[in-house]
Amino acid sequence: MEITTITELYVFVLAGFVGYQVITRVPPLLHTPLMSATNAISAISVVGAMVIAGAHYNRVSTILGFIAVASATVNVVGGFLITDRMLRMFRPAGGRGPEAPATTGAAAQPAASATPASGSTPSAGR
Repeated sequence: MEITTITELYVFVLAGFVGYQVITRVPPLLHTPLMSATNAISAISVVGAMVIAGAHYNRVSTILGFIAVASATVNVVGGFLITDRMLRMFRPAGGRGPEAPATTGAAAQPAASATPASGSTPSAGR
């Protein structure tokens, strides 16, 4: 083996170990913000993989690019699903989230019409 290959293998194993240690020590409260950042990085990976797959360098690069596009897309979609599930945990028990505000009191009353009830229009300047 060449020294370059051994160095690359060493860096890969070290990066895998450090990544595992970092991920296992993330508290659940920080999971959602970190997933959002990971989704952004994966979206960049999708764009890069599409460039490689569409460049037509050779058949192997096209196949590997397609596999990279599929894998990164699954990662992005899964990340958004997990983030949505985590955010649902913080909604109130009543089931109403920020997208469905409760209307009570004066806000629930219909607005008064701007035209008079008799149907006549007010005269201006008489």
